[in-house]
Amino acid sequence: MSKKPRRVSRASLRHAFRVIIWPRRKLIGAGLVLILVNRLSGLVLPASTKYLIDDVIGEQKSGLLWPILGWVALAVAFQAGTSFALTRLLSVEAQHLIAELRAQVQRHVLHLPVRSFEQTKTGELVSRIMDDVEGVRNLVGTGLVQLVGGTITAIVALVFLLRIDATMTALAIVPLLLFAAVSTRAFGQLRPAFRERGKIRAEVTGRLTETLGGIRIIKGFHALKRESEVFHTGVLRIFHNVRTTLTTTAAVTSLGTFFVGLASVIILGYGGRLILAGQLTVGELFSFTLFLAFLIGPIVQMANIGTQMTEALAGLDRTMELLSQPGEDDDPRRTQKMPPIQGRVEFEHVSFAYNEGEPVLRDISFDVKPGTVVALVGSSGSGKSTLAALAVSFLDPDEGRVLVDGIDLTAVELASYRSQLGLVLQDDFLFDGTIRENLLFARSEASTDEVEEAARRAHILEFSNRLPRGLDTVIGERGVKLSGGQRQRVTIARALLAAPRILLLDEATSSLDTESESFIQDSLEQLLEGRTTFVIAHRLSTIRRAGLILVIERGEIVERGEHDELMALGGRYHRLYTLQVRI
Repeated sequence: MSKKPRRVSRASLRHAFRVIIWPRRKLIGAGLVLILVNRLSGLVLPASTKYLIDDVIGEQKSGLLWPILGWVALAVAFQAGTSFALTRLLSVEAQHLIAELRAQVQRHVLHLPVRSFEQTKTGELVSRIMDDVEGVRNLVGTGLVQLVGGTITAIVALVFLLRIDATMTALAIVPLLLFAAVSTRAFGQLRPAFRERGKIRAEVTGRLTETLGGIRIIKGFHALKRESEVFHTGVLRIFHNVRTTLTTTAAVTSLGTFFVGLASVIILGYGGRLILAGQLTVGELFSFTLFLAFLIGPIVQMANIGTQMTEALAGLDRTMELLSQPGEDDDPRRTQKMPPIQGRVEFEHVSFAYNEGEPVLRDISFDVKPGTVVALVGSSGSGKSTLAALAVSFLDPDEGRVLVDGIDLTAVELASYRSQLGLVLQDDFLFDGTIRENLLFARSEASTDEVEEAARRAHILEFSNRLPRGLDTVIGERGVKLSGGQRQRVTIARALLAAPRILLLDEATSSLDTESESFIQDSLEQLLEGRTTFVIAHRLSTIRRAGLILVIERGEIVERGEHDELMALGGRYHRLYTLQVRI
């Protein structure tokens, strides 16, 4: 169990160096030069105190006063200038890196198989895209450079301390080594805590996203208190994690203060004895104390930066885990481009299961000629939507093959296939924007005339003309400002504009009232003409004229044929149709 996090960490470090640090080596190199100048400039002040106290004040060498002050003033100016340049150079680049990483992760997530989205909450994915990469700013920003700069400062300060008195330096370093050991152990405990925090935040964000998206259901069932309690429990889990990391960090800081104080006491005692014995001047002790501060300061700062770096690498671990998930285009079998589709679809002994041992489809076989309307009929949970998802390559079969024009879909580049598909799904999803923008989502290069023709054929103009800005009216998130029937008509118009070769209508008229449904039946007939279409509908009246009706129960095709044939059989289809007619 303990080896796995270390392997992930080493992989993260290699990834950080290869993808993040090395491409920006010139920028980071410039930052290292700036931090070196900055830290060396800062050492001018402690170095000058010996001469100021022993020579200018002790021996009354007043001629040295102004040169010393000039060097100190110049060093201060260098410090201020390099600090500004360092922040401006690296902090801005770090924010640019965060933006690029978020875009990279988002692109990868969009290319994950549809199955991945069914297993992961949307809010969790949002959190991983937006939050997990935030900490990597310390890998390019001032964090990494300050870590290196602090190390350089500590080394230079150590050299000066050894030159003043090696024994006193050794006595001062002992407490600092103890502090380093404590810090190393603490960082080992912090890394898993930071990884766990990212996981908890993603879960809480996922639940919050669901809550806000389902606010009508929550209010309608008076579940406000329950959802508040669920969220409160989640944020308390975050709090407990933060409390653990804050406690550990505070303990490290407090121990640092203790060990620094202990080193100061040792130096004051030992240095005082050397002064009384005439082996050390007051200026040298004063200079030693300041150099010790320049040795201790970076060490304490490195402890804080170490915490930030630990958090950054924990976020990078989670980001790499997400990026390591294979995308649906990464399948080495997908090498063939789909030519213009004629529309023949074949299922050859197809079986599929979402969970192992729980098959949803069993040994499905059928052959559809180009331009045929295939109606999928059956009770809820029978496998209709899964079969349709296989036909449009949202899923791959566990056994058997799905062929389009004789080509196995598992060997096809998905973009070349899906560019010839049209979808009208049960979830009539619309984006927050105008009606026109939602239609153009299907084909962004479509002309104004083409958009308006699609809107006319789907009878959108009948209600859009009454809106303040017509097709340019903003319809809100998920089309909330439109009725269910209006949203469904927009999705049908979107499919019309796409001019697909294979079409999937999943409950395409489920949200329409009787009048609206009658309005678009002729539009649907125009849309279906010449195209292979899979129709899923509980309203059997919409599929009476289908060329092939497949009745599916418990994942198997129990009946197949045209409407009149199946009615004559007096079987499952006859019972379903008769029941609806009576209703």
